[in-house]
Amino acid sequence: MSAGGVTETGPEEPGADDGKLKRAIGPGLLLLFIVGDVLGTGIYALTGKVAAEVGGIVWLPFLVAFVVAALTACSYLELVTKYPKAAGAALYTEKAFGIHFVTFLVAFAVMSSGLTSSSTAARAFAENFSNGFALDLGGWAVTLIGLGFVAVIALINMRGVGESVMVNAVFTCIELTGLIIIVVIGMMVFGAGEADIAKAFDFGDREEGIFWPVIAGTTLAFFAMVGFEDSVNMAEETKRPGRTFPKMLFGGLAIAALLYLVVSIVAISIVPVDELAEGDTPLLKVVEAGAPGFPPWIFGLITMIAVGNSALINLLMASRLVYGMSEEGVLPKVLGKVNRARQTPTTAIIFTTLLAAGLITFVGAVPELGGTTALLLLGVFTVVNIAVLVLKRDKVDHPHFRTPVWVAVAGAVTCAFLVGPWTGRDPSQYTIATVLIGIGVALWVVTRLWMRRG
Repeated sequence: MSAGGVTETGPEEPGADDGKLKRAIGPGLLLLFIVGDVLGTGIYALTGKVAAEVGGIVWLPFLVAFVVAALTACSYLELVTKYPKAAGAALYTEKAFGIHFVTFLVAFAVMSSGLTSSSTAARAFAENFSNGFALDLGGWAVTLIGLGFVAVIALINMRGVGESVMVNAVFTCIELTGLIIIVVIGMMVFGAGEADIAKAFDFGDREEGIFWPVIAGTTLAFFAMVGFEDSVNMAEETKRPGRTFPKMLFGGLAIAALLYLVVSIVAISIVPVDELAEGDTPLLKVVEAGAPGFPPWIFGLITMIAVGNSALINLLMASRLVYGMSEEGVLPKVLGKVNRARQTPTTAIIFTTLLAAGLITFVGAVPELGGTTALLLLGVFTVVNIAVLVLKRDKVDHPHFRTPVWVAVAGAVTCAFLVGPWTGRDPSQYTIATVLIGIGVALWVVTRLWMRRG
């Protein structure tokens, strides 16, 4: 086929027995994995913060974020169907540039994004625990709940997480249930004539215009769209990835984007902007305002499960990345130690959990943590979009998706643009990202010096 589809460069794509991992994931399970990974903390915790940037048009930054994510998804599709391995962005960077340190930076940035994402989820979990059960806890109490939450995840991780994609499907259904509740409440309130949908299309009288406020909102809303890139790590376990990934990845992103747009319009039509922007439980406020008789603890529990799933997935990913980098000799060997009884990377889990605990304690605020996640991944996405252009000339002997050159260029330009300080991004996000990457570079230097000494 032509650009933008599967190209027949060979008779068959990699089959079921070409790797160490069993190809057990079909189209349905892959779709649920992608939808479940994209849904979660972003829409549940950051809708109000996006509204604070743009007012009534809260849905527009989510739409822009979806377009940017879709462009980058095309680059991921070419690379994952061309090289159906589990290493993701680090593998593509190494193949494209062959510079070990650059590959390390990309891998550590992905790991760091997992930490900031899981810390965002832990903080949102604590806020929803407090508000959902009407406990009215103070700031330090919320922080302690967040720390206890990541400690529990660490213990689960230590014991050996035997989650399958079937379990992920269950969590996805719970996350979807929460968003469907919001949509149903919206339909009821709209039907009763008690909501003002016109607010969702009120651009307001802004002297500075709407462009930069929307861009500032997009830097936060993009956090809600990340997660689709995790699916490339399932490539070795997916049946016929060359044919399965394109439809399921685009389908998953489209489902998530549609839900986000509808939910954000419902939220702003029912709850005033100022009230929606306060705290980290915007959708719980929608439930309380639109359906006063609905038990808030039920929706709070659904929200906690949704964000808890995000934290578990991201901390699991982060610890395995640290373990993998230790095995490759780019981080200290001590981080690669494995518990023989449980066969889990003990020191990597402790290391990533301590970093997440530090973020929860010393940063805390959901917008800063969520924004840093988006910042790190936008940097990674910029590299991936450039990598696909470099690897266009690399031929393989099986069918794979081909993204048009202009799409990859647009993806690189838009992601790089959203990284810059001109977007109105909070400067603290650059500080957090720099500290995290600095820790990684320091560990890399120590490892290199130790290896030379040995």
